[in-house]
Amino acid sequence: MTVPETAAAAVGRALAASGVRTAFGVVGSGNFHVTNALVEHGVRFVAARHEGGAATMADAYARMSGEVAVVTVHQGPGLTNAMTGIAEAAKSRTPMIVLAGEATDARSNFHVDQDALATAVGAVPMRVTEAATARERALEAFRAASQERRTVLLNLPLDVQSAPASGVTASAAGAAGPSGHEGQVGAEEQVAELGRLLAGARRPVFVAGRGARHARRELEALADRAGALLATSAVAKGLFRGNPWDLDVSGGFATPLAAELIRGADLVVGWGCALNMWTTRHGSLIGPEARVAQVDLDPAAVGVHVPVHLGVVGDVRAVAAALTVPGGAAPGYRSAELARRIRDEGRWRTVPYQDESGAGRIDPRTLTIALDDLLPAERVVSVDSGNFMGYPSMFLDVPDEGGFCFTQAFQSIGLGLATAIGAALARPDRLPVAALGDGGALMGIAELETVVRLGLPMVVVVYDDEAYGAEVHHFGPHGHRLDTVRFPPADLAAIARGHGFAAVTVTDAAGLAGVAEWLKGPRDRPLLVHAKITGERGSWWLEEAFKGH
Repeated sequence: MTVPETAAAAVGRALAASGVRTAFGVVGSGNFHVTNALVEHGVRFVAARHEGGAATMADAYARMSGEVAVVTVHQGPGLTNAMTGIAEAAKSRTPMIVLAGEATDARSNFHVDQDALATAVGAVPMRVTEAATARERALEAFRAASQERRTVLLNLPLDVQSAPASGVTASAAGAAGPSGHEGQVGAEEQVAELGRLLAGARRPVFVAGRGARHARRELEALADRAGALLATSAVAKGLFRGNPWDLDVSGGFATPLAAELIRGADLVVGWGCALNMWTTRHGSLIGPEARVAQVDLDPAAVGVHVPVHLGVVGDVRAVAAALTVPGGAAPGYRSAELARRIRDEGRWRTVPYQDESGAGRIDPRTLTIALDDLLPAERVVSVDSGNFMGYPSMFLDVPDEGGFCFTQAFQSIGLGLATAIGAALARPDRLPVAALGDGGALMGIAELETVVRLGLPMVVVVYDDEAYGAEVHHFGPHGHRLDTVRFPPADLAAIARGHGFAAVTVTDAAGLAGVAEWLKGPRDRPLLVHAKITGERGSWWLEEAFKGH
């Protein structure tokens, strides 16, 4: 006798057939069956130790793999535990599906308005309301995630999950296909006007964001014709690595040279980039006489953060490829002298500084430059939020845009370790490096066990100033009490060893010898570097950042 397929099984089958390859989650009674259905149909399931970690792992995996990722959680508290990670994904327009059990009876202790939770953070709520349409709702969720780049909550009411879903077959659940936005060029007159702006510019700068990560070749070719310099937002760091006109990251992280040159531009073109306060230093990097153009798939994104003279709605790659610059190639901003300056001054590690190491603590700049020299070039770096984050973001180089994962749209601390796990699973060909502050490390510390269980050869670097450093340096100069944001020492290396890591404590450059030894192999255990860093001053980007608070 054939057992009818349930709605939960139909959802798992449909998503697997659509191309979902990896799911993350914490399994409880409300998501047990749908998770098993995913696994039965070939989806890899990665168990996290906390739902917040699971959501962030899925977010990072989707960013670095280009695939739709799935998170699966229990009803009620399973979903609320995941909400910070879901908020980050939704703000970043990460293609991700959250499968959540749902208690629809208001008398249940698990009941909560799950639609309202999703809407509040910018995710798209959907629901399987009857078993007969379970497959169709799953495919609708997949289409919204893949084609509209949305984070979708698919609620699975408990009573509906177990009901038979008649008429569902393996062949019926086909893939949803590629994004409908690929190749979208934009209005012809908008594209032509952008070409005229480029032709008339003497000092053009391109700033590429996450929406441009697939368009390096087209943007570089266009920049060559227009004589433009190249920069990125933080999330697209590495996109132009190796190009002699690469200024690296624009915004608060920018080098003094990059800030000078971007501020001196007479035309700034944002490519798949929001040009938000972080990328423009609250608009201060846009010169008073500069014109601004913005190319984005989403018309609602154009002009939100800075006034624009021209908005072009379309796919970055398609628009860049379609553009012609009247009059042919121009020198624009480029010169032999500027090429020399970019080569000599274009990275933070080349900017002179006074090493403040001493008294049992290492300067975070000295630490990070040494790590950059030690670690293999083929790496994927994931950075948590906090006062420290500019150092690994800008002093650790990456090989390309696939080497940097920055889950910072919501600016929550505690997401860094989970981010590194998701990125590591998406890019197993590269050494995963997690850069955390002590506050964020302790928030997400349960996932150390996940790193060990998965056998990831990860390097976790904890920048430990025994404080919430951003608050110390924001409020301290004004004479406020700081005992609420300072903490006694914690032996993070011992905690890591207890989870199965190798670990070293670093208080000076000589202490990094243990990192060099670990890198020699066999790398059969992950490594945690507990770096006791100096904390007398805030990082260079912090003052600019707090102007937005």
